[in-house]
Amino acid sequence: MTIFNYDVDTDGIATLSWDLPGKSMNVMTLEGLSDLNDAMDKAIGDDAVKGIVITSAKKDFAGGMDLNILAKMREDAGDEPARGLFEGTMEMHKLLRKIERNSMDAKTNKGGKPVAWASPGTAAGIGLEIGLACHRRFVADNPKAKIGLPEILIGIFPGAGGTTRLIHMMGVMAASPLLLEGKMLAPAKSKSAGVIDEVVPADELLSRAKEWVKSATDADIVKPWDAKGYKMPGGAAYHPAGFQTFVGANAMVHGKTQGAFPAAKALLSAAYEMTMVPFDTALKIEARWFTKVLMNPSSAAMIRSLFLNKEALEKGAVRPDGVDDQTVKKVGILGAGMMGAGIAYVSAMAGIEVVLIDQKQESADKGKAYSEKLLDKGMSRKKVTQEKKDTVLGQITATTDLQALAGADLIVEAVFEDVGVKAEITKEVEAIVGEDCIFATNTSTLPITELAKASVRPEQFIGIHFFSPVDKMLLVEIIKGEQTGDRAVAKSLDFARQIRKTPIVVNDARFFYANRCIIPYVNEGARMVAEGVEPALVENAAKQLGMPLGPLQLTDETSIDLGYKIMKATKAAMGNAYPASGADDVITKLYEGDRLGRKSNAGFYDYDEKGKRGMLWSGLRDTWAPNDEQPDLITVQHRLAMSQVLEAVRALEEGVLMDIREGDVGAILGWGFMPWSGGPFSWLDILGAEKAVEICDDLTAKFGDRFETPALLREMAQNGETFYGRFGPEAKAAA
Repeated sequence: MTIFNYDVDTDGIATLSWDLPGKSMNVMTLEGLSDLNDAMDKAIGDDAVKGIVITSAKKDFAGGMDLNILAKMREDAGDEPARGLFEGTMEMHKLLRKIERNSMDAKTNKGGKPVAWASPGTAAGIGLEIGLACHRRFVADNPKAKIGLPEILIGIFPGAGGTTRLIHMMGVMAASPLLLEGKMLAPAKSKSAGVIDEVVPADELLSRAKEWVKSATDADIVKPWDAKGYKMPGGAAYHPAGFQTFVGANAMVHGKTQGAFPAAKALLSAAYEMTMVPFDTALKIEARWFTKVLMNPSSAAMIRSLFLNKEALEKGAVRPDGVDDQTVKKVGILGAGMMGAGIAYVSAMAGIEVVLIDQKQESADKGKAYSEKLLDKGMSRKKVTQEKKDTVLGQITATTDLQALAGADLIVEAVFEDVGVKAEITKEVEAIVGEDCIFATNTSTLPITELAKASVRPEQFIGIHFFSPVDKMLLVEIIKGEQTGDRAVAKSLDFARQIRKTPIVVNDARFFYANRCIIPYVNEGARMVAEGVEPALVENAAKQLGMPLGPLQLTDETSIDLGYKIMKATKAAMGNAYPASGADDVITKLYEGDRLGRKSNAGFYDYDEKGKRGMLWSGLRDTWAPNDEQPDLITVQHRLAMSQVLEAVRALEEGVLMDIREGDVGAILGWGFMPWSGGPFSWLDILGAEKAVEICDDLTAKFGDRFETPALLREMAQNGETFYGRFGPEAKAAA
C-alpha cells in the first residue's frame, strides 16, 4: 500500500504527496512513517532529483498521529515499554532530521537538497512537525485551514520534534502559547507568529513551492540551529533574559493547571533543559520527557477518553443497528429563549432548515437575532463571510405559527421546565407534524418517561439535554424513556453528528447522568461551607484536582435560583426520603438574600458593575464562621471527587449509563471533570478499586452514607478488577 505518492517532474523536483487510502484526512501511521522514510531515501539518493516538495493529495495536510502507534510501540517492547516508546520516538526524530539535513555535508553545511512543505489546508500535530523540519513552509490561503500543535489538549505534548523546533525557531516565550495551550491558528496568523513562511493562493500552492525549491541556495536550507553562532531567541535558560522567561512561564503554567496536568510540567521541563544543549541532544531530551509523559497513566487515560472514545462516540459507536440514515432536514424548535436560540444557531450552521417558535413574535425574533449576533462576531474575526451569514439566517424562520412546523422531521422542545407546559405543547405540535416526526424534549431534570405520557407516539419521544451555551458546549446527552424506540435514538444521534456535538445515550432516571453527578459536587461544596470549612479551601481544593471551576463558582455560573428550584422540586418528589443537609440552608440563605449568582452580580462571589467576578463574598465567613481547625486538603479533595465519581458508578450499576466510555467523555465535556484523569471510570482505574473503597469507607465513617461504597465497586476491589478491564469495548467484544 502506497501512502506517499512519488513523482519527479522535468525540473528534477520530487513531489511526495501524502494520500492515506480509505481516509478523508491523513493521519500518520507506522506504515506512513516507513513510506515517507523510503520516499526520502529515494529522493536523496537520486542525483537527478534537485529538490523535494512534501504535500497532500487531500484537502488538508494531516490531522495528526494515529495514536494507536504509541500503543504499538509499548506492546512491541514487551517488559520494557519505556524503552519501546523512547526508541520509537527517536526513530521519528531520525526521519524528520533526515528531511532537515538530508545529503548535507556535516562540516560545510553544503550539498543538501531543498525541501519545501506545501499544505493545502489544516495541519495538526505531526502534520505540522513534518513542516517544521522542512526548509520552507507554504500554506494555501484556505479559510478553513488551521495550523498548530494541539497535543497538550489530550494529555501529551509535541514529541516528534515539534517542541524542540518551535522553541529553537521562536524562543520559549513566543512558542509557549502554541505549545502549552495547543492553539490552532489560521494560515495568516501562523505566518505572523513565524510558524510558517508563506500563505499563497490555493491554485498556486505547488507551483510556488517548486519555484522556491528551484531557486534555493545552500544558505537557504541551513536551519539557524545548525549554523555556526546560533543563539536561542530570547536567551537560553542560563541567560538573564531566558531565566526571567522561565520564571514567568513556570508561574503561568502552574496558575493555569494548578499542577494537575503532567504534560504541561513535562513540556516546561523539556524546554528548560533543551535550551542549554546542542540541537540533537535537545531532540533526545524531548524524547525522554515525551516518554515520561506517555508512561504516566494520566496521558493514556486522556488519549483514550478525549481522542479514541470521543471519536468512537461521534462516529456512532452506540447507534442502534439496522436503522437507516436519519439525517435531519427540517427541525422545529419550540421556545426561543437562550437554549432554543442556541439550538437554532447550531442547526442552521449545519445547513438544516429551522423553524423557531415562540408565543410572541418579538421573542421569536430575539431568538433569531442571537444567531445574527454570533455571526456578526464571526465576521469581525474574519471567520464568517457575508454570504455565510446570509445563508445561515435564511435557514431560520422565526414565527408564532405552529403550522410552520408541518414537514419537520425533528422537533426539539425547549420551553419552560414544567411538566404541564411541556405536555400541552407536545399535544399541540404532534397534531400538526407528520406521524414519522421524532419529538425531543430539551430538559435537564424532568423524567422523560413522565413527559412522554403526553405523546400519542411515545416510541418517537426522546430527551435531548443540551448544555449552555449551546454554541460552545460540545456535549449532548440523549435520554431514552421507557418506550423510546431505536429510530428516535438514531435520529438524535444523527442530529448530534450534523451539529458537530459529541453524544452520549443514557436511560431515564432522576437527573439523568450529567446532573446526577454535578449536583452532589456543588452540594458538597455548599455543605462544607455550612460545616465551617473555609470557602477558599473548598474552591482551591477543587481547582488543584483539575476541575475548571470550584463548586461555589460553578453554582454562581449556573445560577443559585436554579439550584434552589431543583432543591424544592426534589424535596417535593422525594418527600420524607429527601436527604436534607447544610447545603440547603446555604442555598436558601443566598436565594432569599437575592444573591442569585453571576446573573445578579452577587452570589458566592462578589462581582463588579460590569459582571466581572471578584473575591469570595465576605458574608460567607460572617454567616458560617470557619472552624479554628480546618480539614486537610486531601480530605476536601476526596469529598469533592467522590461526590461525583460514586454517582457515576451508581449510574452504571443501575443501568442508567450503558457504556463507560460515555461516562468518561460525558463527564469531561459536560462539566469539566478532572480532564487529566480521563473521566470518573478512568480515574478509578488509575486509583485502583481497592484504594477507592478504602477512601469511601473512611469518608462514610466521617461524613455519612452518601459516600457508601457501591456494591459494584466493592466487588471489583475484591476481584482485583478495573472498569475498562471489565466494561471496556475490548471486554464487551470478547464476551
